[in-house]
Amino acid sequence: CKVRRKTIVETKQISKAVIKRLPRYYRYLGELMEDNVERISSNELSKKMHTTASQIRQDLNNFGGFGQQGYGYNVLQLCEEIEKILGIQQHHPCILIGAGNLGKAIARHMSFEQLGFQLIGVFDNAKQVIGGKINGHEILNYALLEEFYKDHRPLMAILCVPQENMEQISDKLYALGIRSFWNFSHYDITLKHPDAIVENVHMNDSLMTLSYKLRLQEQQEDDE
Repeated sequence: CKVRRKTIVETKQISKAVIKRLPRYYRYLGELMEDNVERISSNELSKKMHTTASQIRQDLNNFGGFGQQGYGYNVLQLCEEIEKILGIQQHHPCILIGAGNLGKAIARHMSFEQLGFQLIGVFDNAKQVIGGKINGHEILNYALLEEFYKDHRPLMAILCVPQENMEQISDKLYALGIRSFWNFSHYDITLKHPDAIVENVHMNDSLMTLSYKLRLQEQQEDDE
């Protein structure tokens, strides 16, 4: 059964929408475990997540199902299966470029090892911050990046740098061999490097989306 599920994950094209929902399933299952819930049906889980039971079953069937008719899902087992699918049991080595306010907040507050990564280096080119420490990590001179890469081979880079520096920095990282990026700028790395794996975080877009929802709510209240 495990071999069959592995084959499904490796050969079937999974939609981005399904993949983006997996962390949400994982988060809710974690909350259920904290409440000592051992099993849950797709109907019960759908009510908690404000989605449909059909959607949950369709999503999980992409990876082999995991549920039993008349029983539902074993919460611990399903949580562990999603961990495997997301790869968060691994500790992919990563580096952070940019030790400004955003970079410091990420280095201090992200639980990297619980999310599939291990932060192994922090870099900046500002003399006033080089040599300082963030959550036990010394801030290294960006000029030492190539030497650091040769010694440690990080797989992913977190980019918290100004927009005007993004092209040069991402090009250098790509040339070194890094192909995965957690990008906090609006620069599109994939335009020059289409084979790169990039997760873009646009906080401005998120805030504007919230503004739209608030405006819509206000409009509805005015119409009542």
